[in-house]
Amino acid sequence: MAMTMHVNIVSAEQEIFSGTVEQVIAPAKMGEVGIYPRHTQLLTPLKAGEVRVVKPGGEEEFYFVSGGMLEVQPHVVTVLADTVLRARDLDEAKAMEAKARAEQALQDRQSEVDYATAEAELAEAIAQLQTIQRLRKKLGK
Repeated sequence: MAMTMHVNIVSAEQEIFSGTVEQVIAPAKMGEVGIYPRHTQLLTPLKAGEVRVVKPGGEEEFYFVSGGMLEVQPHVVTVLADTVLRARDLDEAKAMEAKARAEQALQDRQSEVDYATAEAELAEAIAQLQTIQRLRKKLGK
């Protein structure tokens, strides 16, 4: 029998996943991290991207986070995200529009604050689109 751990994926608005898994893959600021049962304790910031959980039996679920924190304790992993959505709930058209708006804002920037905001919005839109593409590839669509 494979070892498991408990994972909670939450945002300020809601808990989107709580359950037993074999593995969690998350987009840490310094690079993607894979967490397995009995992983050493860890607290790290997350960037916008895809969180994958592998449930017992190998079934995978995909979530999009806009940033946040990943906390690993001996038997519990918590993903506390600014915003979290199930990957299947992402809207590709909205993500493409957000990407285009952010790219335009970067070209038309009025101040450093505008630039930083546009840069963050662009990174989030690109991460959403990448999550949608990976989910399609996984599902063979």
